[in-house]
Formats: sequence, structure tokens, C-alpha cells
Amino acid sequence: MGRSRKGRPVNGILLLDKPLGLSSNSALQRVRHLFGAAKGGHTGSLDPLATGVLPVCLGEATKFTQFLLDADKRYRATFRFGIATASGDADGEILSEDGAPQLTEKQLEQVLPEFRGDITQIPSMFSALKHQGQPLYKLAREGVEIEREARPVTIFSLDIMAFRAGEFPEVDVDIHCSKGTYVRTLAEDVGKRLGCGAYVSKLHRSAAGPFDESQTVSLSALQSLRESQSAEALDELLLPMDAGITHLTVVELSEDTAHYFRQGQSVMVPQVYQLSEEGDIVRVFENRGETSERTPSLLFLGVAEVTDDGRVAPKRLVVF
Repeated sequence: MGRSRKGRPVNGILLLDKPLGLSSNSALQRVRHLFGAAKGGHTGSLDPLATGVLPVCLGEATKFTQFLLDADKRYRATFRFGIATASGDADGEILSEDGAPQLTEKQLEQVLPEFRGDITQIPSMFSALKHQGQPLYKLAREGVEIEREARPVTIFSLDIMAFRAGEFPEVDVDIHCSKGTYVRTLAEDVGKRLGCGAYVSKLHRSAAGPFDESQTVSLSALQSLRESQSAEALDELLLPMDAGITHLTVVELSEDTAHYFRQGQSVMVPQVYQLSEEGDIVRVFENRGETSERTPSLLFLGVAEVTDDGRVAPKRLVVF
């Protein structure tokens, strides 16, 4: 028999504006504590030196974190040139500090096109990627370096927002990129291309998948609300469990059909091929025909895969 979790069964997504200096896991644990939630997970780590959009999934919403992990991201970052660090960010040991007073914004504009579109990156030794079960950053701190293979990523846009000349020039950039992109590696690679070294001095995630920073709540605001309200009152801040997968087609089931689907059985859906194709992942709802605030007409059941015989097969089910 499994060990029961302490806390209440709260389900939904909180969009946290992660503060500077806090790890993603520490931020997650604070949110769980404030909500009194039994279960939680975040969708894509932000380094302690990074701030911004961190979707925190509570309860059954954790079953759909992979979709947000796979989503595009958007960042505002500051690259500082003329200095190279071991980690590629401001927290790492300085490897060289030669300065780059000759660097101009025009020179930077000339090389940035090389880093737009489909590119490859060698992940940093200070990333959370694992080697034989150990995160690379732990091995790096022990002085161990592992050979890493280059990985394909896509930089959809990379735009200069501001440039500041000087002995150690800085550029503020806006980056829209695919999953798996390492901004610190991008900064290092741009610095190498310019022959002067570079690292990320500031990093802010402004969007993750369908979510942007205008929807976030700060940890301090959450703590203030909790001091004056019950944990249950904070549930008003949560987005629905399927808020991160609204791009998926909706399939509605009748009450009878939903009963079998919730048991883990594939169910027939008439005209399903008018909505999707074989192999597609869809959002599945039970149509209960009710329209009050407490009992909405559509109840989210989970996600399913469309099969070759016109059925939908459960992939991730919400447990009520």
C-alpha cells in the first residue's frame, strides 16, 4: 500500500513569477506549502539567477507537465562581453577577463543571424542534464567534465533591445526559442564567434508555452494573500488543469461513454476523424449538460490518442 501524501487535493496551474536567487524546486515547495497541496511539480527549471514565468502544476495537473516542458519559451536576457565564466552566467568562476571595448552594436548585428533558425548547441556542464543518474552541474562542481553531444534547437527570433558600449559591453536581447535551448550556451557561442567571450548576466523568462508574464503572481504576493486568507481561498488564482494544452482538439463524450473512458477503456467517438487524425493527442471532456458555476457543462477527463478504428485511447486520466 502506497504512502499517503500530506496535504489537500488541490488541482490546477499557478503561474509563478519566480524571484531571483531561488531555485525552481524551492519555489515549488513554497507554493505547495502556501496552498497546503499534497502534490506539485514545476514545468521546466529556471536557474536561481533567473526570474520569470514558472508554471507550477498542483495535484492532477502534474500529469500534463510534459506538454509545457515541450513548449516554446521566450526570454529577455543580458549578455556581457569581454568576460568568460565556467558556468556561462554571473555565478561562475571567471575564466578570462580581457574586455571588449572595440565591440560595436553593428558587429553584433552582423553575427546574430548565424544564431537564428535551426542551430545546434552543446549543453553546458552546468545544466541539469543527467549522466548516469547524476545532474551535470553536480559533476561540474566536482571538477568532472563529461563529453556532450550537440543538440538541435530552434531560435525563432533573436532581437537586440539595447546595446551599451564600454570595456565590458552589454546587450539586452529578446529570445523566442524551442524547448531545450540553453540561453547561457547561446551567450557563450555568440561571444566565441566575436572572439571576446560572453556570459549571461541577467535572465528573465517572459513566456512559457501559452502563458506570459502578465498572468503571473509573485511569491511575495502569494505569501501576503495567505497571511490574510485561508489556503482554499488561494485556489481562485489557479488556472484549469488543461490550461497548458488548449492547442489540443477537444473531444466531448456522453455521460455513459465517459464512464468507460474513465475506467481506462478506449471508446468510440463518431466523426472523430472530422476533428483529428490517427495518432493525434486530444483533450477529452464529459458533456454533462449543466451550466452552473459549480457544475460546468464540460468536465475535463484527461488526454487521449486517436486510434485507427475511430476510437480515443486514454493516455493521461484525471482521478477525481
